Amino acid sequence: MPQPKPYLSIVRYCEALLEQHGDSHLGVGWRTQEIANTGFRVMLDLIRTPDAKVSLLDFGCGLSHLYEYIRARGFDHITYAGLDLSPRFLEVSRRKFPEITYYDFDVLEEPDRLPVFDYIIIHGLFTARIDIPYPDMFDYVSSVLRVLFPKARTGLAFTMMSKYVDWERDDLFHVPFDELARFLTQHLTRNFVIRHDYGLYEYTTYLYKDARFS
Repeated sequence: MPQPKPYLSIVRYCEALLEQHGDSHLGVGWRTQEIANTGFRVMLDLIRTPDAKVSLLDFGCGLSHLYEYIRARGFDHITYAGLDLSPRFLEVSRRKFPEITYYDFDVLEEPDRLPVFDYIIIHGLFTARIDIPYPDMFDYVSSVLRVLFPKARTGLAFTMMSKYVDWERDDLFHVPFDELARFLTQHLTRNFVIRHDYGLYEYTTYLYKDARFS
């Protein structure tokens, strides 16, 4: 019997946003374009060798707005690829960027299908849990990170909602620093950086294979 996939509720939620708002920052859940651009900038700060040619996977790529940000700023050293579980999002992304490689499989079911990249970015996927209970969401995030970190040659970045906010929303995934740090240290790496310095109600974590970059 197939195992339940509670994380598909995130896919359905995002597809409803796309249906309502189309190809825009609202269509992937960002309140303003400025907030989206801030997140893209912080995500790309993961790359500590800005002049070197690197490959990058945008995990949960949505409408490929990160790629649009990369192109608009002339970051020609970044070779971009995307992965998403939503056929609707991938249809839009492939129509816009037919030259880009996109993946459409579940890495929790077929981890061996995913090649290795220099960097992997997970922007926004871990911020909303919709109706997923907190323990189940943490298990999902942990499972994804266990699969993806070995696929990152140099580093991986992801966002979560901060606990240091005016109030917490029940549909968002607010994770304490110490709980995340405990998991990372015990299961993935001690080489990580937690950033809470860019004015949003979230934080970004960089994981590195080499302590020189953390």
